[in-house]
Amino acid sequence: MRELLEVKKEGRNRAHSVIVDNRERISVTGVADVLSFNETEIELESDSGGMTIFGQNLHISKLNLEEGQLVVDGFIEGFEYAELAGSKGGLFSRLFK
Repeated sequence: MRELLEVKKEGRNRAHSVIVDNRERISVTGVADVLSFNETEIELESDSGGMTIFGQNLHISKLNLEEGQLVVDGFIEGFEYAELAGSKGGLFSRLFK
């Protein structure tokens, strides 16, 4: 049964996008799961890998994992992607080698 769930998860292939509106709202598509959240940080797993949203007074106003949608309100300070497993260094280390 576990193998079936992993295959289903890998087969999603949804589009992943991030839209930030005036640093007050961030909309993310292609979201597979929210791993943890509090008022300053939200960690999620997207179909493209891990992602962390940073800010102040963050509030999840919409979460629909069936459609892969997440909307967060608050003051958005930034976001970053987790390094993909098996990659060697971050983007800058690969660019400047």
